[in-house]
Amino acid sequence: MKILYVTTIGSTMDFFRSLLRELTAAGHTVEIATNETERPVSAFFRSLGCTVHQIDCSRSPLSGGNRKAVRQLRTLVQQEHYDIVHCHTPVAALCTRLACRGVRKTGTRVFYTAHGFHFYKGAPKKNWLLFYPIEKFCARMTDVLVTINHEDFERAKRKLHAGQVVYVPGVGIDTARFRDAAADRAEMRRSLGIPEAATVLLSVGELNQNKNHETAIRAIAELQDPSVYYLIAGVGPLSDSLTALAAGLGLADRVQLLGYRNDVDLLYKTADILVFPSFREGLPVSVMEAMASGLPIVAASNRGTRELIRDRENGILCPPGDAAAFRNALASLCADPQKRAAFAAAGQERAQRYDQTAVNREMFRLYGIPQEGGEA
Repeated sequence: MKILYVTTIGSTMDFFRSLLRELTAAGHTVEIATNETERPVSAFFRSLGCTVHQIDCSRSPLSGGNRKAVRQLRTLVQQEHYDIVHCHTPVAALCTRLACRGVRKTGTRVFYTAHGFHFYKGAPKKNWLLFYPIEKFCARMTDVLVTINHEDFERAKRKLHAGQVVYVPGVGIDTARFRDAAADRAEMRRSLGIPEAATVLLSVGELNQNKNHETAIRAIAELQDPSVYYLIAGVGPLSDSLTALAAGLGLADRVQLLGYRNDVDLLYKTADILVFPSFREGLPVSVMEAMASGLPIVAASNRGTRELIRDRENGILCPPGDAAAFRNALASLCADPQKRAAFAAAGQERAQRYDQTAVNREMFRLYGIPQEGGEA
């Protein structure tokens, strides 16, 4: 089978390492089309033998450059005769489905995985005015629409007219990697300048408005507990403003922006609590990773976190943007190691349903690829 993956930026492909490894190991040809100018595709994929095609799409759906991307993709799919074209991220999905209208008539199947629709209950009106009409139009050019949370699944079944609408539990994570990560907790804390007895809070995610790290920083300031430290792993446009906010609240020595890290599995083992204040999520990977690592979680309540967290069972859900609610939740967990341990154990058990083995098996089935011990 010959499969093309399409994403708006190259680094998105990192979520599919396990799946592409299995596909190529099984003898299938996998290629990638993406814009590498901002965040290139990892060398890992080229080591698998994946050809990478440059397309000039933009993260903005209104960018005129996306017309060029449609032309590039149309030429590519007409020349290469793919069995499946699988697109991810909204702009790449728009360009791909427009480009594939012709080849669908000759047997190419088009998949789109929606990693959380931008239109959802409580979303800004502009999201409904822009993204909903686009997806309603494009769904008719989609053979399989993959959703990763139940709210999106139910809405897509009712409102969008794709050939098939399915639910798959995310992109899959390597639960064993995060469960069994061998971190020297004391040494990691020393390297970060954190006292061994401190309570360490961790966030993993891009530094942007949606991730809403500001609420967490304000909540920590309200805690007024000098033993609490906060680490943020990620890069993004709000780095300077978050640094200034922490300094202005007297937290310069207890809030660290770590930048991009390739050792997040060790950071989870170094921390005591994951803080996840995002306004909007489809199915947050860092929450799944933290659950598998054995961390209790304090998160903003949104459709993605509600999918993963059972309130007061493996974490605490707070109203998005409510610093006082985050402060109270953090104070409760910081003061109660037994509660943290109980939440951690429940989270590790729940994380198993999102393991990459099960997700990859479901994707093989949807692709129509026979699997060992059974039919496609």
